[in-house]
Amino acid sequence: MRRLVDVENCIARDSILPQPRLHKIVWVLILSAVCVPLTGCATGDVPTLQPTFTELESGGAAVAAIQLTNPATNGEIEGYASAVSVNRGEDIKLFVNTKEPSYTLDVFRIGWYNGRGRRRMTSPVRLAGVVQPAPYVDPSSGLIECNWSDPYVLSIPDTPDREDWPSGIYVARLTAGTSGKQSYIIFVVRDDVRPSDLLFQASVTTYQAYNDWGGRSLYSKPRALKVSFNRPYLHGHGTGHFLYWELSMVLFLEKEGYDVTYTTDVDTHERGNLLLAHRAFLSVGHDEYWSWEMRDTVEAARDHGVNLGFFGSNTAYWQIRFEPSAITGDADRTIICYKHEGSDPMSHSPDPAMRRLTTVKFRSSPVNRPEDQLVGVLYETDPVHGDIIVSDASSWVFSGTGLKNGDRLPNLLGYEVDRTSDHTPAGTQRIAHSVYTFRGDNRYADMTVYTAPSGSVVFAVGSMQWNWGLMDPEIFGRRYENTAVQRATRNVLRKFGARPGTLLRASSRGSHRSKRRTM
Repeated sequence: MRRLVDVENCIARDSILPQPRLHKIVWVLILSAVCVPLTGCATGDVPTLQPTFTELESGGAAVAAIQLTNPATNGEIEGYASAVSVNRGEDIKLFVNTKEPSYTLDVFRIGWYNGRGRRRMTSPVRLAGVVQPAPYVDPSSGLIECNWSDPYVLSIPDTPDREDWPSGIYVARLTAGTSGKQSYIIFVVRDDVRPSDLLFQASVTTYQAYNDWGGRSLYSKPRALKVSFNRPYLHGHGTGHFLYWELSMVLFLEKEGYDVTYTTDVDTHERGNLLLAHRAFLSVGHDEYWSWEMRDTVEAARDHGVNLGFFGSNTAYWQIRFEPSAITGDADRTIICYKHEGSDPMSHSPDPAMRRLTTVKFRSSPVNRPEDQLVGVLYETDPVHGDIIVSDASSWVFSGTGLKNGDRLPNLLGYEVDRTSDHTPAGTQRIAHSVYTFRGDNRYADMTVYTAPSGSVVFAVGSMQWNWGLMDPEIFGRRYENTAVQRATRNVLRKFGARPGTLLRASSRGSHRSKRRTM
């Protein structure tokens, strides 16, 4: 194992590096991260979004966040982390596979950083390449799991300055020594002792559900019943779905200076009590795969006054279970999802408390916890590409936007959309009601907000593409950034008790304003 301990010699800021010319910088996404859920969808009613590298562009500087000059497209260099997240003061292992004799590794934190989009956290380290063994394949479940060796160990410091290796989304950039091919390993740095206004959850269980590395996922044919975090992400150059559905919100929050810390849905499963240290919990983009414990955790947070922001769609749709790695024994490294009641051995348990853990849709028996009971809306349709249509412009959500009933937020409806249903909480306000055509029929998607008895505000946009309105991607010549979406998002976060510029002001004073929630 190789260890990074000399953090004091690391380059702390990107500002000392020469900055690229940022004219129409290519969004560096491997769009198989998007093509997997879209390929094979009906295309008679809406265009299938399958942009190439050159078609997915932006004029904004922050897309340099994860810029690759020579992306690996055939496994020339690849890796994975020993955990989806690490707390400040802990170590994380980075496993790398390459046939090349050497490679370099450097680490970045993703954020606004005056438009640079990232902050360099380490100097590049040159390491010997390792050809790793083929993965273990379980023919009965389709599980594919790696047992790689010789990891690089990254030690995250825990200094009194919370802005030294702060909580955030991090990527380790891998660059092959001969070909220059590049890829990433993504992970989250948590700060479990620091309260913050906002807690951003990265939806890594959904990244993994769609991860086809090794040929099997929860969507492959044949479909796997179990998937492992002990393998690289095939999509997003090793970042899973982060680039497509979550990056825009991260850049917006950090550009605006919100007081935000970061976690993953695996952490929501394992250490859900930490949600109570924050004013609001944010589920962003595509947050489809939840465990029973995750659902309990988020509902309990709501019932103790934590505000909930669902800035995406298809949330909490499939129930999953976790089990330890069959190779390492590490907890919660394997996701189980049968998707059919009779196939899941748990469905045959005589104990109702065990039977309810059957891995089917949350709305289905024997789980019987429809998503709209919590979120306010539930998944309805994909693929969709259309406009969000305002139906209640008098709502505080749209204050200061200038929007009127019937106004459209163009291109921000899709690609999966949600609607209200039978279990939407009483008193829920439907503030957007957007018509779209699917297979010749008109359907509707909804944006909602309700106040729980605890006083918690629960907001749901009902569309994954809302976040594209926060930061300026351009796809197929369409611009998505929308000032009304930005203002509405600020209004929601303000209602949650978060203010723009809070972190910037606190950093200049050397302290943070947030207080831990008391119960």
